[in-house]
Amino acid sequence: MDFMARATALVGGTMVMMRRPFAARNPAVGGSPTIPQAKKQGIMTLKMPTAKGWEGDHVPSAAPGLRVNAFARGLDHPRWIEVLPNGDVLVAESKEQPNPPRSLMDHAMQATMRRAKAIGDSANRISLWRGTDGDGVAEERHVFAENQNQPFGMALVDGTFYVGNTDGIFSFPYQEGATRLTGEGKRLTTFKPRGHWTRSLLASPDGSRIYAGVGSLSNIADFGMEVEEGRACIWELDVASGEARIFASGLRNAVGMAWEPQTGALWTVVNERDGLGDETPPDYLTSVQDGGFYGWPYCYWDRIVDDRVPQDAALVARAITPDFALGGHTASLGLCWMPEGTLPGFGAGMVIGQHGSWNRSTLSGYRVIFVPFADGKPSGPARDILWGFLSEDEKWAYGRPVGVTIGADKRSLLVADDVGDVIWRVTGSGA
Repeated sequence: MDFMARATALVGGTMVMMRRPFAARNPAVGGSPTIPQAKKQGIMTLKMPTAKGWEGDHVPSAAPGLRVNAFARGLDHPRWIEVLPNGDVLVAESKEQPNPPRSLMDHAMQATMRRAKAIGDSANRISLWRGTDGDGVAEERHVFAENQNQPFGMALVDGTFYVGNTDGIFSFPYQEGATRLTGEGKRLTTFKPRGHWTRSLLASPDGSRIYAGVGSLSNIADFGMEVEEGRACIWELDVASGEARIFASGLRNAVGMAWEPQTGALWTVVNERDGLGDETPPDYLTSVQDGGFYGWPYCYWDRIVDDRVPQDAALVARAITPDFALGGHTASLGLCWMPEGTLPGFGAGMVIGQHGSWNRSTLSGYRVIFVPFADGKPSGPARDILWGFLSEDEKWAYGRPVGVTIGADKRSLLVADDVGDVIWRVTGSGA
């Protein structure tokens, strides 16, 4: 594995040096992005920083008027956060379990991702963190659930707690104040594991439905569409009947989801395909229509055909153009709605945790951003909330932000950092 990591670094560095002079200089962002023409990479650009973590008093940089502190430390690859009504903070601690490598490229990718602390043994648990004195730091830690299967999304509805494991949604009885779930849980759905393994969950405002993001197995249906059945979509589970259906499709890897309160629309962030260039195509933030198709794998953005894929002209014709581009390969994973008044200097809009790129010559993402909204739509350019997760020379990742959510006090933002093994808390500097 050490040999493979060194060989990967050599080949990857060579490809980066070859492609950087020709890479797009302007990010593909906003409602009408300029997307460079696709350039098939053949051997993909493979560049990831080595995981380093935070040392001493080193913390992420925050926007003016904000401050950041560690709410919880010492986790094992924290990915997603759920805040319960009583203020308890739940954290899904899990990690990608690598598929058996099929090719030299697979070996190379896995060697690189291990160095970046992106794959390996998974803790497979949900931990509970409780603050008792109001200082913004958790004093209690409990094991809320263990022996799960790569847990990720969580939701609490009417005394039932839902867990999005990689192979399906499970439900558990819950009593307020409990520090541990009991029982094995009841399986409500079955999802295909592997590939894009995260299973984010979001309850409808009335609690009658649970939505789940299920990503594709591969980059562009590399193993055929049959194995992608039931994937690259958002599922809807009817809580009362137990019936589940595909709500929207053609979403390569829809992870975070949130409700926009003015229109009641469901929004998500999506990781787009690799191997076409630094900014091609961009990841995106979009509203999601019931029955909508968003292009994957046949096309991207405004019906731009990916000629690496056997085509379906009828599906391309009905593909919906996303609302807001987030730049190429930013790995935008976390998403939450932030109401007006939560953080000083920021209005109402969507907060996005950008985990950071691997498939581009100059790294992107590695920050937490804010997209302002007005009248139910993005209303201006994205702004940084947190950055500094990446060293200036791009060799080291101190952290990588993933899940984001509003704190129980409604005046703070919580951010899961799966390289730093920290939950960060962002507040106004005077709080």
